[in-house]
Order: sequence, then structure tokens, then C-alpha cells
Amino acid sequence: MAFKKNDKFSVLLSNISANLKEGANFFADYKLKNISDLKTFSERMKEIETKGDSYVHEVIKELNDAFITPIEREDILHLAISMDDVLDGLEACAALFEMYSITQADDFMLQFVDAIKASVHEIDKAIELLAKKKLPQMREHAIKTKDYESKCDNILRQSIKHLFSIEKDPIRIIQYKEIYETLEEIADSCQAVANTLETIIMKNA
Repeated sequence: MAFKKNDKFSVLLSNISANLKEGANFFADYKLKNISDLKTFSERMKEIETKGDSYVHEVIKELNDAFITPIEREDILHLAISMDDVLDGLEACAALFEMYSITQADDFMLQFVDAIKASVHEIDKAIELLAKKKLPQMREHAIKTKDYESKCDNILRQSIKHLFSIEKDPIRIIQYKEIYETLEEIADSCQAVANTLETIIMKNA
């Protein structure tokens, strides 16, 4: 089986993906200049994350009501939840920036964010293909997403090594390390989406 045109699950997954893309774009492109910007930044990310949660709840409701689903229920649910995990991570990271009053992202943070934004765009392309029943073509985007996660592993190692070599303030070290690790966890969440996409391809293509 596969998604029919305008299938409700296809529409809902596309909504989740589009909302995630909006969140990743906003996170990457928002220019922090001062402390008051941090509040705007974290509040907007919270709004996008809350909208994402409502889409996931819709998926769960529809799965409970559906007699037959176009692909296995577990795969639809995993896909919805794994995309939501990426958005949860972005929102949590925005909250850390506000909590620690960090208005200047360093070079490592920017590298992480670029890779995460690119990953989310790959996920969005894969979800479009899923809606069009072009499952084999999804694999390319799943692989690219995993490549970005590997890149983030390297950025994490470099960032922490650099942090301990130049920073003397222990509080600053704790704050920056937490942000680096949170960003790497978001990349891990993107990889989890890619794994779910590959499972769907394997079972249905």
C-alpha cells in the first residue's frame, strides 16, 4: 500500500514537515542582537513547537480512528514523533540561549545550525516524495541527512576541544558545552527521522 492523493496521513505528515522546516529556518535565520531579542526568539520557537505538537496529536487521533492505514501505523507514528523530536530540540536550544543570555552564536554553533537546517530541508523533500508515492527516491535524502549528522559529530568534538583550550570561566564552559551537545542531539533526531524513512522504503517500495 501507499499514500493516495491527498490522503489525510500524507497531509498531516506534510504539515508536520512544513512546520518543522519553518522552525529550522527561523532558528537559523533569526539575528540575535540583544537580550530582548532572546525573548522574541524563544517565544516564537515555542509557538512553532506547540503547533507541531497539535499536528502530532491529530496524527494519533486519526490513527486511532482509521480502520486501514496506507503504510503501517507504527511507521506513520514514528515518523510524526521523530520529526517532532527535532522541533522539540530546536525549541529547547532556543530556551537555553535565553536562559544563559547568549546573544552571540559562535562559529561552531553556526556550523551546527547550518547542518541541521540542511537536514530538515532533506527531510522535507523526502516527505514530499512520500506523499507522491515515490518511495525509492526518498533514500537519497535519508542518506544526506545521515551525512549531516556525521558532520555534527565532528563539529561537537572540535567545539568541545576548542572550548576547553580557550575558555577559563567554568560557568561559560558549562553553558557552551550544553548548547553544543543539545545541537548535536538535534542532529541525532534528524538521523532518527532518516532511519524511519529508510524503514518505510524497505517495507513498502
